[in-house]
Amino acid sequence: MKEESYDVVVVGAGPAGSVTARTAAERGLDVLLIERNLEIGVPVKCGEGVSREIEQFVEIDSRWICAEPEGFVTYGPGGTRVALLTEGSEAVGYVLERKQFDKFLAQQAAHAGAEVRVKTQAYGAIKEDGYVKGVYANSAGEDVRISADVVVGADGVESRVGRWGGIDTTLPLADVATCAQFLMCDVDVSKNYFEIFFDDEIAPNGYAWIFPKGGDCANVGVGIGGDVSGDHHRALDYLHAFVNDKFPDGKVLTEMYGAVPLSGPVYETVANGLILVGDAARHVNPITGGGILQAMQGGAIAGDVIAKAVREKNVSKRRLMEYEKRWKREFGKVLEVGMRIKNIVLNLSDEDSIKFFRLLSGDIRLKECTERALVKEMIKKNPRILISLVRMIF
Repeated sequence: MKEESYDVVVVGAGPAGSVTARTAAERGLDVLLIERNLEIGVPVKCGEGVSREIEQFVEIDSRWICAEPEGFVTYGPGGTRVALLTEGSEAVGYVLERKQFDKFLAQQAAHAGAEVRVKTQAYGAIKEDGYVKGVYANSAGEDVRISADVVVGADGVESRVGRWGGIDTTLPLADVATCAQFLMCDVDVSKNYFEIFFDDEIAPNGYAWIFPKGGDCANVGVGIGGDVSGDHHRALDYLHAFVNDKFPDGKVLTEMYGAVPLSGPVYETVANGLILVGDAARHVNPITGGGILQAMQGGAIAGDVIAKAVREKNVSKRRLMEYEKRWKREFGKVLEVGMRIKNIVLNLSDEDSIKFFRLLSGDIRLKECTERALVKEMIKKNPRILISLVRMIF
């Protein structure tokens, strides 16, 4: 078996993995970023919508921007309309072309000095004296033993890398959203808004979305709770019904399927010689299902912590806990509150759910359209959420 050695090996070249690799390489480490697929960014498993907060982490490039919506329009049960807008007429976010965006981030990692390798799938961990010391992988048909001081699991929901390191990454079905999405053309959609639909008849324990992709194209998707998925009641079944109602004459160009963790951060994200990032670390907002921002922010923190730990020759769980402490400080509260609000909303009766959205109905103008601002507005308009949060916490 061929043998290789690096300071860090990152498994998975999504946003979290690429930013981790780039940051570690910028700090002077010898980094290998591996991706099991033939092409980075393919297949797409994402609605591709993101708020303007992304500007904090990357300079916007028009090559991977499809649309710049000016607001979010949400429809509750019974059709109650809630519009989230910013003061002024600036875009509240972007619809990305993830195939180009993910390649861009991997290219940044390569420019920083990381080696990027596709068609390379990790199938096991190298373990010595209670530490993860690298991975066994198959690279273009050849088995290779890749030694590393730190392994980064950026391999998505229910991370196998995490399990190899002793972290239970199994998710109960209630904490997973199963999703189906079509890229469609010949559809009449609003080019100025992200549209989201909350209604159990459309998407039980989840929501449907329409995100403009430019011209007459849009991402049209449905995500439902994993615990309500079953024969003839899967995300794809609900998506077909939604599309038949909204766009009976639309054309499907691409089909996409995936799963999103909605548990909030409820387990450890580090072990001896191991760090988890992105979906593998459950860094996804349970309200929105969005995780690109947290993936990038967490990846930057991980790369920085790894670089310091490797230089200190101490990659123990205790040392790597700096990563966990920092991401919890930076965005952990948003994920935690999001999880609590999600649980409150899902437990509402049909009647209370209608009341919940009616209290928010109309146009809501925010100084900034961020997840934090949205949560604050939801609490302000629905004081019972605050009461429920207090009860949960105390």
